[in-house]
Amino acid sequence: MLNYENLKKKPRELLAATGLTQEEIEILLPNFESAYEKLYPSGLTYNQKERQRAVGGGLQSKLSRTEDKLLFILVYQKTNPLQTLHGLQFGLSQPQTNYWIHRLLPVLQETLRAIGMTPERDARRVAEHPESREGGANLVIDGTERRLQRPTDPIKQREKYSGKKKSHTDKNLLLVNENTRRVVYLSPTVEGKKHDSRAAKEAAISYPLNATLAKDTGFQGYEPVAVLTEQPKKRRKAKS
Repeated sequence: MLNYENLKKKPRELLAATGLTQEEIEILLPNFESAYEKLYPSGLTYNQKERQRAVGGGLQSKLSRTEDKLLFILVYQKTNPLQTLHGLQFGLSQPQTNYWIHRLLPVLQETLRAIGMTPERDARRVAEHPESREGGANLVIDGTERRLQRPTDPIKQREKYSGKKKSHTDKNLLLVNENTRRVVYLSPTVEGKKHDSRAAKEAAISYPLNATLAKDTGFQGYEPVAVLTEQPKKRRKAKS
């Protein structure tokens, strides 16, 4: 069963499971604990009613420690497993896993917001975002798709089907600062079949003046005003 106390002794496995080093997780921990107390005060129950008994009474949760709560939600975000599989790693049933995912995601979001690590969500404010210009306005844009369970409704099936991935997906655009390797902007979620270039045009992202923008062939024809775009060309296969 996964727990932070054991996993932190294995740096490579910790990084693979969470995408973060132990030092980075140790920075998150006190902020995560503060965010948890802010959203779920210890003096109140989950339904926001006053407790009738002291904290810690009753059955002990498998995620009673703050560091294990943080590990649980980081692993889920990094690996995106089925809830049943994710629960097996932490000794939880699927309903318990579902409960903790929905309880801890807002805590993680509040934690990242408190330390200034959340990406911009308003495309009109990207040009003014400090992260977009740190080290120079050298940006990279790309689309990322994530698989969905096949919808049962035929209309939704057609809406969510991505010909590129041959599966049902949702898509987001990511704008990354090449210098810091941090996500500057995260677009609203769209259906996976929407072309990257079209999604970018509809987002109407504002860029810093004279920024450079690296893009792939999915953004062919996407040329924002006053932005120098760079698109690598595929190398021709050598004739045998």
